[in-house]
Amino acid sequence: MKAWRVHANGEPREVMRLEEVPDPQPGPGQLLLRVRAANVNFPDALLCRGHYQVRPPLPFTPGVEICGEVLAAGDGAAGEVGARVLAQPPLPDGGFAELVVVDAATVRPAPEALDDAEAAALHIGYQTGWFGLHRRARLQAGETLLVHAAAGGVGSAAVQLGKAAGAQVIGVVGGADKARTARELGCDLVLDRRSDDLVAAVKEATGGRGADVVYDPVGGDAYAKSVKCIAFEGRIVVVGFAGGSIPSPALNHALVKNYAILGLHWGLYNTKDPAAVDACHEELTKLAAQGVIKPLIGGRVPLAEAAEAVQRVADGTSVGRLVVVPGAEATR
Repeated sequence: MKAWRVHANGEPREVMRLEEVPDPQPGPGQLLLRVRAANVNFPDALLCRGHYQVRPPLPFTPGVEICGEVLAAGDGAAGEVGARVLAQPPLPDGGFAELVVVDAATVRPAPEALDDAEAAALHIGYQTGWFGLHRRARLQAGETLLVHAAAGGVGSAAVQLGKAAGAQVIGVVGGADKARTARELGCDLVLDRRSDDLVAAVKEATGGRGADVVYDPVGGDAYAKSVKCIAFEGRIVVVGFAGGSIPSPALNHALVKNYAILGLHWGLYNTKDPAAVDACHEELTKLAAQGVIKPLIGGRVPLAEAAEAVQRVADGTSVGRLVVVPGAEATR
């Protein structure tokens, strides 16, 4: 089969190579899946660079979440051949490949309401958003939610989930094209970080109160401005540092303004509280069936263009999700 492999750390387009490798075979408790679609996540870029918290041995195949079709089951593995499922292929053998092997216990049914690319983009981003907004920040209807990188893959999920929860959503983006996308997603107010005074605009939109919840996958300057417009008893959910700079919070400021800084590492729930992950998947499947959430797909690319897609996500030039669809023609 064909699979992308990383033999040395560096920029994705420079270190990812499309190679012929042996077809994987399912062992006991495992399923062999044909990759129908593989979502591109920012961690894929970090893995290529060697900057992710997990550093798989070289060479490895990136791609941390897919929509796949069950082709075969190993001894003792529960799985119906032909079933469409969501899976997170364990590194070092990720999803930017034609075939993957996964533990049968970790797969979940793909929502029928979503096509392959949309389903591939559902699990990590929307689980992260749901746990961040509901489990960590306890977002309430009527509150104001500020979402950074609102037109990106992670941010767009938070926008949809915030609207579903009954919040007023303020989206922050970079550029006119992304601003249009954020409006189409349903943001009540869209701010361009390149031209708008974010702090003043948030305070004006909230009557001086500020944002009750901030969803921040960016860090750096985004975080610095967030603490200047956070409400009394507000909550800042730290999701990641796509901007490249990890802020150093001034805890005296959090004390004086009475707000909370909440970290979110969604992956921990897989080991600490897997039942909560299952319950969340059921909730997301219902919301998808109702048409309340639908992953924003910014492009479907063939397997041959996966490295360039990962690079676009790394550079922050993509809108929504880029999804690798083996055998498909590129659509942008």
